[in-house]
This record gives sequence, structure tokens and C-alpha cells, in this order.
Amino acid sequence: MLLCSPFIWGLIFGVIISMNRNDFPLTDLSKGWILDLDGTLVVHNGYKTGKDTILPGVKEFFEKNIKPEDYVLIISARFSKFKGIAEKCLLDNGIRYDKIIYDTPRGERILINDRKPWDGGIDTAFSFNINRDDGLANL
Repeated sequence: MLLCSPFIWGLIFGVIISMNRNDFPLTDLSKGWILDLDGTLVVHNGYKTGKDTILPGVKEFFEKNIKPEDYVLIISARFSKFKGIAEKCLLDNGIRYDKIIYDTPRGERILINDRKPWDGGIDTAFSFNINRDDGLANL
């Protein structure tokens, strides 16, 4: 099956496992975070008013979980012509990221990765589906 090119990034990060954030142990290894933009980090379609708004718990989640050596990829179906609104909001709120990919399909995001063979096998990918505009406070 041929995957759309914007999803090729997913091949390096992991097998999707849906569970509660407290249900899995994280190693001390640096991480690759892949986050959606609209409805996850900022209010869905808020940019259409000319301004994005950070959702509850996003700043705290980043401060608590994302280390300086981690890689943060944000992915969005938002048209890239509106990227300035998103990037200003993230900058103004101190949300660090390495790259944002815009103009991706609106459908499911599929993540596939291998399991590390150490210590009997280390799962290297986790997935969370959250309700739109709930933010990250409950993770």
C-alpha cells in the first residue's frame, strides 16, 4: 500500500498503541513527539478569527514532559498560508517545536515503528486520541 508522502514521517516513530498516559513507562531516551495542531494544541479553527488560542494544559504538558533534547513535530491539515498565526501563538506561549508540517490530509494519522530489542523489548510508540479542544490537561 502506498502512503501519501506527508505520512512517511510516521514510519520512523512507531506502532500505535492507544492507552492512558499513566499506563506506560517511558525510558530515559530522548523522544520524538508528534502532535496535531488544531483541536490539540490550539482551539480548532480559531485561526479563522485571525488569532490562535492555546488550549488548557498545553504549556504545562510541554514544561513537564518535553525535554530540550526531544524532537517536536507538529502536523496539521491547516493550509500553510495561515502558518504565521499558528507560529506566533506558539512563540508567544513558549511552546517549543522543531518543525511544523502543514497542508496534510484531514484523515487518520498512522504511526509505525519497530520495538527496541533491549530489556525484552521496549515499545517505542504511543498514541492518544483526545476530544477536540480538550487540551492536554488530562494526559
